[in-house]
This record gives sequence, C-alpha cells and structure tokens, in this order.
Amino acid sequence: MDKIKQNTLHGEVAVRIRDMIDAGTLTPGSRVPEKQLCEQFGVSRTPLREALKVLASEGFVELLPNRGARISKLTIDTLQNTLEVMSALEGLSGELACAHVTDAELANIEALHYQMLAHYKNSNMAEYLLTNQQIHEAIVVASRNDVLIDVYKNLNQRVRRVRFSAELSREYWAKAVQDHEDIIDALRRRDGETLGKILRRHLSDKVEVSSLSDMAEPKSMS
Repeated sequence: MDKIKQNTLHGEVAVRIRDMIDAGTLTPGSRVPEKQLCEQFGVSRTPLREALKVLASEGFVELLPNRGARISKLTIDTLQNTLEVMSALEGLSGELACAHVTDAELANIEALHYQMLAHYKNSNMAEYLLTNQQIHEAIVVASRNDVLIDVYKNLNQRVRRVRFSAELSREYWAKAVQDHEDIIDALRRRDGETLGKILRRHLSDKVEVSSLSDMAEPKSMS
C-alpha cells in the first residue's frame, strides 16, 4: 500500500482505516494496531490519533482511555436501528430524486440496473450486491440534498459490509430484483410518492433477513 502524502494526513488516514474495516482487514472488537498502521501509511502517531478521533465520532472505533482504540462491534440492535433510519433516508431521497434527477443520471441508473439483472441471471451475488449498492447511492446523490447525502454516506459506511455482503435466499433475491424493477419504473415516471414508498419498504425488508443477524453481535441487554 502506498504511503500517504503529508498534505492529506489525518483525513486520508481515516479513509484508509474505514476501508480496512469495510474489507474486514480490521475486525470488530480488535485493537487498532497503531504502530503498524503508522509504518504502513508513513505517518506519525499524531495524524493517526486525530483520525481515530474522527472515526470514534462516526461510530467506527471506540477510544480506550490510555489503551489506544478498538474497532467497534456492530450489534443487532445497532444494525436494525441504523437500517431503519436509512430506510427513511432512502425513501426521502427517492421522493427528491424524482424531482431533480437528470436524464444523464437516469440513464446511468438504468445502465446499472441492467448490469445488476445480468449478475442476477448469472447468479453472481458478489457483483450483484456491488451494483445494487451503486444504484442506491446514485439515487441518494440525485436527491440534491447535501445534508441527506452526508448523513446517508456515514450510516451506509457503518453497515455496508453487512448490508451488501449477506447471502440472500433465492426467494428474497427474486423479491429484491422485482423491487428494483419497480424502483426504476417509478424513477422513470418521476413518481416520487411511489418511489419513496418502495425504497422504505425495500430496506425495511432487509432488516428482517435472518442472514444479517449472523454478521452482527447479539442484542445488547437493557
């Protein structure tokens, strides 16, 4: 991995660590290997620790008093709560996207949709999930709401590895594909009300997928 240029420092360090968490290189509950990361990135402890403060504020790591930091565990409670909020955000993004999406953006989303269908027909779940993610993110961007985009991006980063990595049953997978057909149809018609409802239901259904629970910690005791 290339060393980080000095003019990007803690912001770029934070990006790198997020990517490592997303890729599973840094696993939930593990300690952040500060010395190793400093050597790997070619930075001192100061920007690394500034990056960890940022990541702690975003929920990616936990700062341990006088003991460094560890990667946050994603509990089932947190996963479900996060997906519920994202469901509302995606619904709103669909409503706004229908009012603001350009012809070029729509064409791009349609192209991604056809790619996704091809991956579905070929039973290529990894590529299907990747393209699926790109479609949802493109609709959010088309909302033209910077606050919504920033909040969604932060929440999506936290749960992306779970949301877009879960094994899907054939039944659920077929239903998800049909939802996407309906999503594209509503977007083409600029029917914000319908698209908002579909997107809210689409992600709410995801909360119920049992395989997601296998990728998170048990519910916290209250």
